[in-house]
Formats: sequence, structure tokens, C-alpha cells
Amino acid sequence: MSLYAQRGVSAQKEEVHNAIKNLDAGLYAHAFCKMYPDFLGGDDNYVNISHADGAGTKSILAYLYWKETGDASVWRGIAQDAVAMNLDDLLCVGVYDNFLFSSTIDRNKKLITGDVIKEVIEGTQDFFDNLKKFGVNINYLGGETADVGDVVRTIAVNGTLTARWRKDKLVTNDKIDAGNVIVGFASSGTATYETEYNSGLGSNGLTSARHDVLSKYYAEKYPETFEPSLSDEVVYIGKNKVTDTFEIENSKFEIGKLLLSPTRTYAPLLKVLLEEHFSDINGIIHCSGGGQTKCMKYLPKPLKIVKDNLFEVPPIFSLIQQNSGADEREMYQVFNMGHRLEIFTNESAAEKMIAVAQQFNIEAKVVGRAEAATEKQLVLKGSFGEVVY
Repeated sequence: MSLYAQRGVSAQKEEVHNAIKNLDAGLYAHAFCKMYPDFLGGDDNYVNISHADGAGTKSILAYLYWKETGDASVWRGIAQDAVAMNLDDLLCVGVYDNFLFSSTIDRNKKLITGDVIKEVIEGTQDFFDNLKKFGVNINYLGGETADVGDVVRTIAVNGTLTARWRKDKLVTNDKIDAGNVIVGFASSGTATYETEYNSGLGSNGLTSARHDVLSKYYAEKYPETFEPSLSDEVVYIGKNKVTDTFEIENSKFEIGKLLLSPTRTYAPLLKVLLEEHFSDINGIIHCSGGGQTKCMKYLPKPLKIVKDNLFEVPPIFSLIQQNSGADEREMYQVFNMGHRLEIFTNESAAEKMIAVAQQFNIEAKVVGRAEAATEKQLVLKGSFGEVVY
């Protein structure tokens, strides 16, 4: 059993998918988000979309860093995580403007102060203000902030994003087919709309990242940050503290800050791609929960997906793997490992999309292709050899 599973977490969310298997899939079965007819406006040319997600256990990392350093600004990154995990899912179906956002913050008031709540709420608005500069408008409706210490050990930051969009401007993934190439967009680096280096970790796999990298010191000092029934063998088994430094390209970064890099949104980039290259986009995948295997869930037919030109693995993932000893099969199934967005398209359009990404200082390249097959299959190839799912 993987360390991920031993910690009570599932990369593939099998039990969740089993619980919802009998629910209506909406208008487009293979789209990245479920969509319904326009109940809000009553127009057959539109759909309604509402999506819920959050920062997950990344908030525990923020809690540790805040308690150790007193730096409350890290909670602004958690606010961005909760929004970006919603926003980038909706971007995958073609929606890039005029959203409504409602937040849900559950806290243990004995541990989480009002200053933290203030940072989360103000950080959310700041993120919206920055996106507005790129023509991505999100309206903040407020939400629910509840003191539920009997339920939540520290804090959970989540939200719901809602939109109304034209049917003829949707990306449903139904056009993904053999012969498509896959353009991957890097998750790490510093995009033109980011203020500092992004490790690329995002908001998935943080349970493993936290326990694999950080030392037993945190188990002893902050028992509120983990499930007490877990085996000691999987709790904070790493060597580092959040304030330890790690060198990347001759610059030193605190490990805590690398783990807390706010989830990169691809909204400014995708707004341009969806406006200028919509007809060439056959499918969009957000490599979030499930990492590089995420695309398998949204294929409209049996296809063999081959990714044999993957990005060089960003240092944060190498650090996690060195601490955990996890093999490539688990790493690529839990983490994005270098690109968190991929577009299925044709070869000629791929180069144009790569050029647009470069304008935002986001590395992009063709990472693979779709081939005809009798069953769905994913093949990853690299210096590590070959992994088949």
C-alpha cells in the first residue's frame, strides 16, 4: 500500500467516484466540469456551471508556517489556492470571464485567529483584483465563515465558482481523437502575472508533501495537524523544517514557502488561447487530483495517450520523492510533476499556443499525443523508463 493510501487519502478518489456514479453527468459527459441547461436565464444557447473546490490540506502547511514564523501573509496564498482550484477547472470547459464566487471557511476558533480570517478574505479580493487586469472578472459574493472546532482541527478554506456561458464556446473534450498532440504548460517558474518563483506544487498531494518532507518535530509540537489514529511511520517522516532553505538555480528558498507556493492559475493565458485559438482546442485537462493520469477520466473514446516528452521535474517534487522513497508510478499519479495544464490540439496550432505561453513567461511544449486504441491507456516515458496506467 502506498504512503498516500496509508495516510487515508486517495489520489484517484475511487470511493467518491463510486458514490456519484449514478448521478446525471450533465449535458456533456466528457467535459471537465458538469454543465446543465440555462435554468438561470432560460436561454437554450447557454449553460449553467457551478463548481466547488478548495485549498485542501495545504491550509495545514500554512498553519505550521504561521505558527513557526508569525507570518500571516501565507494565508493569502491559501485564498488563491481555493479560488484557482475552482477557476482552472472551469477554464477547462472554456469559461474565462464573469464568474460568481462564494467562499466557505470552517475554523477552530481556539487556534485560528481573526487575523487569519482577515488575510484569507482580503487575499481572495486581491487575487480577483489582479485577475481583472487581464480581463478575467470574478465577483465576490461573500460566503460562510463558521466556527466548528468540533469538526475542524485547524481551518478549511473552500469555495464555489458559478458561471453562465454560451454553448458554442464550450470545450467538452468530445473532439479529442487519435492524431491530436498534447501541449503541456509548466506549473513552475515565474509567470508575468506572478510576483515570485512558483514551485509548481499546486494544491494536490499536499498530505504526502507535508508528511514526506517535514520532520517529526511537527508531530510533537502540533498534534492538531494530523489524524491521531495514523501510524507513526507515516506521520512527518521527513528531515526538514519549514524554515530550512533549499537551493534552486543559485537562489535559496525556504522549504515552507516552496510547499506553500500559491497554485498558479492559467486564466490570463487561457483567456487569450480561448479567444484566439478556440477552434483548434479539442480538449483541456487540469492535471490536479490524479496528476498526470487525470486525462484518462475525460477521454471520449478508447485512446492510447503517450506522454514521452515530459518537463524536467521541478525541484520540489524531487525533494518530496527523495524524502518519501515513492516510485515514479505513485509520484506521477499524485503530483503534476511539471505541468498542471494540457491542451489537446493539432500540430500546427500547437506551436502558436506555445508562442502565446512564452508571452506570459510560461514554458510550454508538446509533451505527447493521442493514438488509436481498443481500450484507454496512458503511457509515460522518460529517464525513469516507462510507466503504464
